[in-house]
Order: sequence, then structure tokens, then C-alpha cells
Amino acid sequence: MAYQSLRLEYLQIPPVSRAYTTACVLTTAAVQLELITPFQLYFNPELIFKHFQIWRLITNFLFFGPVGFNFLFNMIFLYRYCRMLEEGSFRGRTADFVFMFLGGFLMTLFGLFVSLVFLGQAFTIMLVYVWSRRNPYVRMNFFGLLNFQAPFLPWVLMGFSLLLGNSIIVDLLGIAVGHIYFFLEDVFPNQPGGIRILKTPSILKAIFDTPDEDPNYNPLPEERPGGFAWGEGQRLGG
Repeated sequence: MAYQSLRLEYLQIPPVSRAYTTACVLTTAAVQLELITPFQLYFNPELIFKHFQIWRLITNFLFFGPVGFNFLFNMIFLYRYCRMLEEGSFRGRTADFVFMFLGGFLMTLFGLFVSLVFLGQAFTIMLVYVWSRRNPYVRMNFFGLLNFQAPFLPWVLMGFSLLLGNSIIVDLLGIAVGHIYFFLEDVFPNQPGGIRILKTPSILKAIFDTPDEDPNYNPLPEERPGGFAWGEGQRLGG
């Protein structure tokens, strides 16, 4: 029963959130089992562009370090806010959500200037930032200590990282990329003379979005609820 409940809960996670979270967990498990090493995953421009190890463009977003408090903390936030985005403002817009993911992966360009080899945590902060700006009136509670509005959440997390002795460069990178996306997608198009710059490619829409039903479409009798095929009607009618 427990297995069935977990399986059903897992399958209820939206597809993009499920795929990304699962990839992160499996990558970390593979490192723990010594099937792969972190040195095969990290972002290295020379190995990517000179030795064509293209997978590093993706794998550097999948490894969050060894299993411990930091890993669990990141997985909880990744799962929670990735899922809430996909089920909330991106509901019915899977292609747009995938396009946002691809845009987030471009933060590797910024990683060149800040010497970060793993960007999964920065990507999580980006998701948190976008969700928080789209839900400005949600009240948050952080470990029962702080109460604040959702837009302050990324900055609270940055302060928490600082208290733990971690570098805030990762958080600042995630906030910066998240703000760029939010501005181009939610703010600039609504300004006088503004246009929507971030347009999801049609190929992504064809792959991930189900086509809208044509209101003028007249289904065949066998496609209607309770209908039957013409040949069956002939047999039944004599």
C-alpha cells in the first residue's frame, strides 16, 4: 500500500518537475555509488568546446553535492517551487515552462565570469525568484522564525546561506537570471510600447503542448459519446 501511494504521488507530479527532480536525485545517487564522479559532471568550457563533452552543459545543473542537509534543503525547495510554477502560472503551458528551463540553463554564460562549476543551486534560486514575484501577496514563514511576503523569499534564502558560511554568489546569480526572465516575460511586454521578446519556439509547442480543439470541428458518429460505427449501425439496423 505504501509503495502504491508513493507511486501515485510521484506520477501526480507535473512532467517537467518530475523529470528534473528525478534526474537530480539519480545523478547524486550515481555519484554516491561511485558509478560516476563529480569531475565528469562539472562545467568546464575547455572540455565542452574543445573535447565536445556537451553533456556538461546539463549535468552541472543536476549535481547538488553529497547527500546531507544542503542536498535535502535544495531538493525540497527545487521540488516545491518547480512544481508550484508548473501547476500555477505555467499550467497548460508546458512548452513555455520548458523554454524557461532552457533560458535558465543559459546562466552557464554567467558562470564563466564567477568560476562556478555546478549551477543547480543557482537554478533553484531562479525558480524561487520567478515564483515569488508572481505571487507577491503570499505570506511566508521561514522555520517559524520570520514572517514576510513572498518576494522577499530569495533574499531570505541568501541570508540563510550567508549564516551557514556559504558563498552568496550562487544566490545572486540565481536572483539575477530570475529577474531578467521575470522582467522580459512579465514586466516589459506590459509597458507602453513593450513587446514580448521571449517567444516559445513552435517546435517546443508542437512537442509539449496538446493542440487546442477546433470549436467548428464536427466529429464523426463513432467519435461521439455513445456513438457507433457506420458498419455496426448497418448490421444492427438490418
